[in-house]
Amino acid sequence: MTIQIKACTLSDLHVLQDVSIETFQDTFKHQNSPENMQAYLDRAFNLTQLEKELLQPSSEFHMIFADDDIAGYVKVNIDEAQSENMGQDSLEIERIYIREKYHNQGLGKHLVQQAIDIAKERGKAKIWLGVWEKNERAIAFYHKLGFVQTGAHSFWMGDEEQLDLIMTKTLE
Repeated sequence: MTIQIKACTLSDLHVLQDVSIETFQDTFKHQNSPENMQAYLDRAFNLTQLEKELLQPSSEFHMIFADDDIAGYVKVNIDEAQSENMGQDSLEIERIYIREKYHNQGLGKHLVQQAIDIAKERGKAKIWLGVWEKNERAIAFYHKLGFVQTGAHSFWMGDEEQLDLIMTKTLE
């Protein structure tokens, strides 16, 4: 399998929307009501919102491809684009998703490494992310990569408040 990671541009907007909706639904639909899921999808992944995020200078989206098929993506934020004020020395992984058919093939690790590389290029000392407390698989994955829990914050899925664990990795 040939793996490539490419930065997203506005020309990728519709593909980004499709893969965002697909991966988010596949990851969380069984643990959330259809109404809350749809409310979140409508708010987070509408074309206007995604275009705004793509144009934000302190955010970047990168897609990972497996043999020319889109396998997932990562969104990173620095500075004022971070969803929590974690300081100028931090980079946030706001979203990282792999399509189900590409799970367990090491692609998530490639995307985390992409985020680490971006953080180092920009002189950041740490990377962090929020992960739903019920997403045990993801929590174990991040622990394996050297992330530790450093806090928690609220995440709204429709009208339901959920708890995201904040996990941080200090960069060497």
